[in-house]
Amino acid sequence: MNQLDALKQFTTVVADTGDFKQLAQFQPQDATTNPSLILKAVQKPEYAPLLAEAVATHRGLPLDVVMDHLLVRFGCEILKTIPGRVSTEVDARLSFDTAATVARARRIMALYEAQGIPRDRVLIKIASTWEGIQAAAELEREGIRCNLTLLFAFCQAVACGQAKVQLISPFVGRIYDWYKKSAGAAWDEAAKSGANDPGVQSVRAIFNHYKKHGIATEVMGASFRNIGQITALAGCDLLTISPELLAQLAATEAPLNQALDAAAAQAMDLPAVSYDEASFRLALNEDAMATEKLAEGIRAFCADAVKLEELMKKV
Repeated sequence: MNQLDALKQFTTVVADTGDFKQLAQFQPQDATTNPSLILKAVQKPEYAPLLAEAVATHRGLPLDVVMDHLLVRFGCEILKTIPGRVSTEVDARLSFDTAATVARARRIMALYEAQGIPRDRVLIKIASTWEGIQAAAELEREGIRCNLTLLFAFCQAVACGQAKVQLISPFVGRIYDWYKKSAGAAWDEAAKSGANDPGVQSVRAIFNHYKKHGIATEVMGASFRNIGQITALAGCDLLTISPELLAQLAATEAPLNQALDAAAAQAMDLPAVSYDEASFRLALNEDAMATEKLAEGIRAFCADAVKLEELMKKV
């Protein structure tokens, strides 16, 4: 059995791509997208017609409306290929505006529903800022399920659990990147791989906390740099993986064992933790890695949203 099939015994496998033509071969349950992935996809010849069609059909409407139509069009195509859910992201430029995030999420969901897609097949992706988490809490109460992304710190995960969000996407590879870069020449790749990878350790701590305290929010590890990070998280609720790494897993026959175990977590001695806005902001500020990576991630998604708008203007 290859490692991809083995992983599916313990974990729901999700494809991290806007390239829906690649999906079928890996048979993922769910799929996630973000502005960067959609930007990458629409620059490929086979997807250019989707961009042209979205712009032509909605010409004259504000660019943000056209963008949401385009994102939903990709989401609908992805849903034809997978049995589960697709994640579609709210514009990252709204990451610090709770009311605007709620309004945008409602609009995206309305566009899906207009295409006959039920709410339970869509997750609205929102950055894990304090404002984003509060928006998600409000949306969840309305029955709009959320995926909180750009999650790097334990305090972000705790706040998401308090908000009763459906799912979180703690980032593994970007945490690894930060620690590797900050260590410089002192970095020991072998010593910091697998279960000792700082990104893997972050997700494991969140998973164990949730399972210990009966928090229903799903944990979906994201942003992987190598298959060792993925196999070290076998047993996580979900893992969202790029097509390149899915292909590597499918081509690898080495044995794969469950690494995370909800039952084992319940027996651990882990204190309950909660945050209000002030303590959340302080905890996030105390974590240099999470502070820098959250800001950097939002900047990158904002930049790609702008690039996507520029492409629309040229169609």
